[in-house]
Amino acid sequence: MRKAITILLSGGYLFLATALAALFWRADAGWGAGAAALIAALGLFFSLHNLIARGIGVDQLKQELEGLRDAHGLLTDQLERTQAALDSLSDGLHRETESRAQALTSEVRMLEDLVARLGENLEDDLARGRGAGYSDPYNSYEARAVGLMHEVRQALEDNRVDLFLQPVVNLPQRRTVFYESFTRLRDPSGRMIMPVEYLSVAEPAGLMSAIDNLLLFRCVQIVRKLARQDRKVGIFCNISLASLGDETFFPQFLEFMAANRDIASSVIFELGQDAFEQRSALESRNMGKLARLGARFSLDKVTALDFDFADLNRSEVKFVKVGADLLLRQLTEDIDSRGSSTFRDLHAADYAALTRRYGVEVIAEKVERERQVVDVLELDVGFAQGHLFGEPRAIRDAFLSEPSSASERMEAPAPQAAPRKTDRQRALGL
Repeated sequence: MRKAITILLSGGYLFLATALAALFWRADAGWGAGAAALIAALGLFFSLHNLIARGIGVDQLKQELEGLRDAHGLLTDQLERTQAALDSLSDGLHRETESRAQALTSEVRMLEDLVARLGENLEDDLARGRGAGYSDPYNSYEARAVGLMHEVRQALEDNRVDLFLQPVVNLPQRRTVFYESFTRLRDPSGRMIMPVEYLSVAEPAGLMSAIDNLLLFRCVQIVRKLARQDRKVGIFCNISLASLGDETFFPQFLEFMAANRDIASSVIFELGQDAFEQRSALESRNMGKLARLGARFSLDKVTALDFDFADLNRSEVKFVKVGADLLLRQLTEDIDSRGSSTFRDLHAADYAALTRRYGVEVIAEKVERERQVVDVLELDVGFAQGHLFGEPRAIRDAFLSEPSSASERMEAPAPQAAPRKTDRQRALGL
């Protein structure tokens, strides 16, 4: 575009210079004067053109320099903001690292304290046994008991605690919505130390409180990893009255739960019906403290369905697990065994609706046959658990270190042929 303008202007300059030369020639000044006028006019016009163009170029250069100066200022401001953001991020990461380190230190210290208390209880029990005149501890039942308790203590110190999960499904879809957790210990050879093995020696020795505390803490630690990988899953974790009433352990455990409040709603603490009804005022208050953090509660080992539903609601008990056979027997067969007259007059199919009015869901457990599923559905029970839906499966270390869905990383049971559906099952959506 600039070249075209230059050509047109040059043509105009040439035309004007020629016209001026023609004027000189017609004025009888001669060819020499005309040629001189032509050259002089062309020189004048092009000189003026160059002066004007140079002025315009200087103005454009000034504008470009001003633009570069503004761009440099903007870039400097952006770099300063970026540096400030990086400094803020660095400070945040540093604080988060320090917070995690402090939390980990607190957890390790808490675990060490629990193990130390278990060791102290064990040594005290052994000392009392020797003072009472026990026989040679290396050739007696006491020696085997002490050896077993040392194995338990060592398994806890070495983190040989395995978590087993069993699915809890909704009905009739049979989609896994919760898991119940079971903790098991392993000896150095990898053999499972079953609770029945150490209960007989731990209970008389007064060691169950320390063991319960340790297993509860380990369970919640593992649940925290699971919940952060799949926040939709809720996990039932056993808690004992001894843990709720332990004035040394519980404040530390409550502090641990408060530091991990984001996963509190994923943990459902479970205790037996008798334990719940026999809880003290201290244990009830401590349940309330956990509930204020977002935790929920569940009752198992149910022997009677005549609950105090108002008390369940006040205590944030959201689930009651009842054996399928017991549920069917007390609601449909053994009506005379029901407690209050109100409960005795209640229609079997209305029981689940009654519990829901108080925010409590019934879970039918120990479901092992399809017939039980049909009968439970007729009672409008919305959840079930049992070997029919899945056996307890161990959670492996690889699962805890990889972010994936809990339902996908559970060890899948061997495929089974689907039973033939009856017309009644199809009608109920099974």
